Amino acid sequence: MLSLHEVEQQLNVWGWPHHPWEVTLGNTHLAFNPKTLIMTWITMILVMLFCIAATRNMSLNKPRGAQNILEILWEFIRGLVNENMDPRKGASFLSIVITYFIFILFGNLIGLVPTLTSPTADYNTTLGLALCTFCLIFIFGIRYKGLGYFKHYLKPFVFFLPINIIEDLAKPITLTFRLYGNIYAGEVLIAVLLGMLGGWIHVFGGFIASVVWLAFSIFVGCIQAFIFTMLSIAYVGQAVADDH
Repeated sequence: MLSLHEVEQQLNVWGWPHHPWEVTLGNTHLAFNPKTLIMTWITMILVMLFCIAATRNMSLNKPRGAQNILEILWEFIRGLVNENMDPRKGASFLSIVITYFIFILFGNLIGLVPTLTSPTADYNTTLGLALCTFCLIFIFGIRYKGLGYFKHYLKPFVFFLPINIIEDLAKPITLTFRLYGNIYAGEVLIAVLLGMLGGWIHVFGGFIASVVWLAFSIFVGCIQAFIFTMLSIAYVGQAVADDH
């Protein structure tokens, strides 16, 4: 049985660098995971191609192909937004969460392609997405309530201030590790299956193990994209609600 590290080395047919890309800006030293960056760029390109294909020749009478898929996603997400906040307030937020859902879904599922990996299997990616949601909470809260938004930290009583602050700080942390943990665990399980299969590791870049885990991984990828999007909508909805 091969170890996880040995499986990762044998699947590295693209020659991913083993060491991070390092950049020094003044006194700041930055390190980037090249594999995550490249897979993120590929995911973004796929999202762009999908959206271009869905909107290039749009038809009101006979929508078809990618347009149908995008319209279904749009109606579904719009329904979630309208259920959680005033539709007038949610109109400007709608395009953001639809982009969230499509990007996370593509990012989750691209790891099922043999020899590729999900950018969302890196906690740096999921942390970046979670921090975007964290910032949006304050942006929309202040936009619709002004500085009065911060009054909710003193409710129901003043001594609840530390608890309310901790609650807000916990939101990006839970968003980060919920998405990362589920997607990373799926990729580790595929690697473990390949290690157990031994000689099959070179067959179509580990395609056999991917198929074994394929159905459940697609389900997990879709569910986690939905959960991240739904929680982002709920958090922003709470921030703009009149009784928040």
